[in-house]
Amino acid sequence: MHDGAHIGVEIDLDALWAAVPCPTLVIDREGIVRALSGSAESLMPGALPGSRIDDSVDWLWRAHDRLVQVAPAALDRDVSVVSGSVAGRKFDAHAAVLPTGEVAWSLVEDTAQLLRQAQEALAREQERTAILLEASSVLTASLNVDRCREATVQMAARHLSDAAVLVAPAGRGRRLPVFYSGADEVVEQCSVDADPAVVAGLSEALHGFPPVSSGWIDPMTIPDWLVPQHFSGPPGSVMILTLPGHGVSAGALVLLRRTDRAVYSADDELFAGLFAARAGAALSAARLYAEQAAITRTLMRDLLPPPLHGLHGIEFAGGYRASKDYEVVGGDFYDFHPAARPEDETLVVLGDVCGKGLEAAVMTGKIRNTLQALTPLAQDHEGVLTLLNRAMLSSDHTRFATLVLASVAYRDGQVVLRLTCAGHPPPLIVRDNGQVEEADTKGTLVGALERITVQSFETFLAPGETCLLYTDGITEARGGPLGHDFFGEQRLADSLTGCAGMPAEAIVERVLMLATQWVGQRVHDDIAVVAITAPQRTHLSAVDGHTRGRYVA
Repeated sequence: MHDGAHIGVEIDLDALWAAVPCPTLVIDREGIVRALSGSAESLMPGALPGSRIDDSVDWLWRAHDRLVQVAPAALDRDVSVVSGSVAGRKFDAHAAVLPTGEVAWSLVEDTAQLLRQAQEALAREQERTAILLEASSVLTASLNVDRCREATVQMAARHLSDAAVLVAPAGRGRRLPVFYSGADEVVEQCSVDADPAVVAGLSEALHGFPPVSSGWIDPMTIPDWLVPQHFSGPPGSVMILTLPGHGVSAGALVLLRRTDRAVYSADDELFAGLFAARAGAALSAARLYAEQAAITRTLMRDLLPPPLHGLHGIEFAGGYRASKDYEVVGGDFYDFHPAARPEDETLVVLGDVCGKGLEAAVMTGKIRNTLQALTPLAQDHEGVLTLLNRAMLSSDHTRFATLVLASVAYRDGQVVLRLTCAGHPPPLIVRDNGQVEEADTKGTLVGALERITVQSFETFLAPGETCLLYTDGITEARGGPLGHDFFGEQRLADSLTGCAGMPAEAIVERVLMLATQWVGQRVHDDIAVVAITAPQRTHLSAVDGHTRGRYVA
């Protein structure tokens, strides 16, 4: 029973020693390890039960040997604290003599060194975090692709290397756009006719594959075109990283260090990868913005109002302002379909689509395209509006529009004007004596009802007289002293009384200026204005002075 109990106690003691949290070894007088904690076994894999301590930690063996050589009476208390390194870490070893004569050595790591290492690691991480935050801020500040590339190599040369090179994907040809930056952070750009496949890791980076280790890249194989002109000496260490984008690589970043500096470590590669990820995201965003801007410009060309000019002795001028300063097009529009000969009719269209912004602009484009196709039928205003009404009703939308059509021709020495409104404010005619008349034309909205009805109006313009087409963005502009009053038809007519004999462009500018002053900084609707003027030099035959206009059945 005694032996069994003794064996049971030994088993319990072994388990107890193994559970000690700090690295602890129990060594007998001959230097044989009898027990050790789990943390000691992890720290010193060679120190196993039954092995000699001098085979694993020689400084601990020397201290243990000195300790067991002292008088037996001195072994009743802690008699020694020694220091040494294990696995590159500094420890203080505290000896405790056990009743069996064995010595328990407890290893306590040097906390001051740990603190210094922790502080250094924290400072390094704080510095790197600041660099990454700066990169995110600087690189996303511009949506210009080339400026973003320049900022990338500048920051990489400042924080990651002695020089940085950005190789952008090739365009339509084989030439590669390359950006260089060195210690002076001056960026140079050129286009190189080179094969990236001859550089280890470059072709892969340009295709978005993970980078190869810098240790696998021989700096001596780097071609001259990948080294900045002012880089001193051959590169001693090279790292090539992909700049990951949205589904496609934004390029490759090549980092160069001089021979007098340490080669890139795995930690350096990890941090450089984080920087490259941010740079790639910024470059990809800039590229997408550039592509979208190009598409927008292409589409916008068909939505912008056309430039107006004089034609066949008649002046035409137009003005447009969107409801928001940052928008270029909206729901108001005008269009111009010039005649080939003076006696033929030039068609001017001004309209207002229900709503504002991009959706209204899209409908504006559809209406203008439809009217362009219907131009050969322009002699019949009602027929054109009826076909347009059918087209709008058949399409999948709920928007309607108001329109005014003006057919202008120079015939027999006269400027002949035919006007037709469809739910639109009637045009105003400024006579040579300053009198302002309202064209007697009206009609139903386009795109709202199955059947459209209109009444046209025909008149003549004497030299210096003008017909003004406008949208309700002028008359319904709220402003004035209290900011709640409409500009109104009467105020518009009064402002035109002094415009007799003025050029068409001057009248348009005057109307837009008065409306802008009335609105001030307040919100307003889209505004469109077109002026049709018979110049002062135009010679007209005698016209009935009492009635210049007449109804057209």
